[in-house]
Amino acid sequence: MASSKEYLQFILEQLSGLEEINYRAMMGEYIIYYRGRIAGGIYDDRLLVKPTKSAVSYMTTAIYELPYEGAKEMLLVENVDSKEYLAGLFKAMYDELPVHKANNKKKSLNNVYRLFKDFLKKVEIHKSLW
Repeated sequence: MASSKEYLQFILEQLSGLEEINYRAMMGEYIIYYRGRIAGGIYDDRLLVKPTKSAVSYMTTAIYELPYEGAKEMLLVENVDSKEYLAGLFKAMYDELPVHKANNKKKSLNNVYRLFKDFLKKVEIHKSLW
């Protein structure tokens, strides 16, 4: 069963106190990003977050559920009515969230570009010595 746009909008409103909350639709569900990192998602109108140590300790009751068949377990967030609770949860999790792969590719390309520029500068220096 796909998640509803209404539930997505409700969760986004609840997270509106946080900066850099984004989402991406994927196969009828929604991936939630916090400051460029995947924090969780909306699956079958349930907010599930990555099971980081901080998230487990932040939640009074940690309930593990599958977002879909064959996926890794995630934590079910039951207290979605409290903006303060959700903001605290996402902030607590942030440092443990893996950097999104697209960010890694961009950083890698920036590093290659920087190295290439450095190489060209060295070539120019060597040309001037001839």
